[in-house]
Amino acid sequence: MKTAVPCYYHLDVEVSPERVGQVSRILAAHLRYWDLETLVEPVCGGAEMLLNAIDEHATDKSISIEMWWNGQHLITAVGDDDRDLRPDQDLRGCLEHIAATSDGWGCCATDTGSKVIWFSQRARAGERVPLVPMAPAPSLREGLEVPRDVPVAALASTAIAPDGVLEDAR
Repeated sequence: MKTAVPCYYHLDVEVSPERVGQVSRILAAHLRYWDLETLVEPVCGGAEMLLNAIDEHATDKSISIEMWWNGQHLITAVGDDDRDLRPDQDLRGCLEHIAATSDGWGCCATDTGSKVIWFSQRARAGERVPLVPMAPAPSLREGLEVPRDVPVAALASTAIAPDGVLEDAR
């Protein structure tokens, strides 16, 4: 297996119903760029649920979304600054879904009083095709026969071959 290059993406957005779909498409595009097509559905589904719940319950709609890929795990984190939003009450259904569809998840507070909800997905690094031209494979068909040697003297003579020269060469 090839060594995967660590990747990171950060997005700050003001949550609204029309932005939820846009953010989901942006995250999906980054996952496809990182060759993580198999994680598009669970990651975007979890992020959409969190964004919809934050849009419904939070008063401060500004959030940050971060994704880290380390070659084995993709960690997606959604952070908000709303001190009144309670994950144990307002986001309970959303967190239950995330817990059921991810390999790990959690919620923590920061020094500034904001909350970060994160979840992780396990995956293998995608196999990338090298961008160097490949040498053509040898053909298994019979090659053309090498022409018989023609005497140089016969070819070097006049432009018009004398009678019998071609017959002698065969």
